[in-house]
Amino acid sequence: MLEIKNINVFYGDVQVIRDISFKVNEGEIVALVGANGAGKSTTLKTISGLVKPESGEIIFNGTHLAKVEPYRLIEHGIVHVPEGRRLFVDMSVEENLDMGSLKGAAKAEREKTREMVYKLFPRLLERKKQLGGTLSGGEQQMLAIGRGLMSKPKLMMFDEPSLGLAPILVREIFSILGNIREEGTTVLIVEQNVKQTLSISDRAYVLENGRVVIEGTGADLLNDEHVKKAYLGV
Repeated sequence: MLEIKNINVFYGDVQVIRDISFKVNEGEIVALVGANGAGKSTTLKTISGLVKPESGEIIFNGTHLAKVEPYRLIEHGIVHVPEGRRLFVDMSVEENLDMGSLKGAAKAEREKTREMVYKLFPRLLERKKQLGGTLSGGEQQMLAIGRGLMSKPKLMMFDEPSLGLAPILVREIFSILGNIREEGTTVLIVEQNVKQTLSISDRAYVLENGRVVIEGTGADLLNDEHVKKAYLGV
């Protein structure tokens, strides 16, 4: 579905991504894990076209994404749920959701998809007339995910979905990611909560200093000695 081939990314004179390659198959949950500054978020931004690679290829279902404007990625079935949620804070929950379904089949099926989102996140239904900016952190993350789902994506990319949430909400968000995959949406997740992430991932890649240093199944990486010492405190 998604193939990243030898991308290199610079911020000015500083190289932050170094010859990264990986793939995401349809129906998988794939994780990029690593410490702060490893290049995880930059990788997602590069896939989304917000950052341009110096070299390399990004191919999604046969389309070279370098030729696609970022605002058109949603038409190809890619949604990026960014770190920090980036909601329309002065719009209601329902209006935020509707902003995710402005084109094509997503617009035609808006009502049906919204009901699915409300079933997934009952609290959003309870607060559908409430302004996005007045929700709790956990509710805002649910709304950001729900808005992404409204576009009926083939691939959802999540950047630190558990950031700043209480442990009970973190568990709920990770459970929801599994449900999203079960509904037929492929998931690529960037996350510092390594243990939780690997426990739900089919495959994962460990990034250090802009490079992929380890790859394998989520279960294999949970038992990898380097991962346990560096990221799990074992």
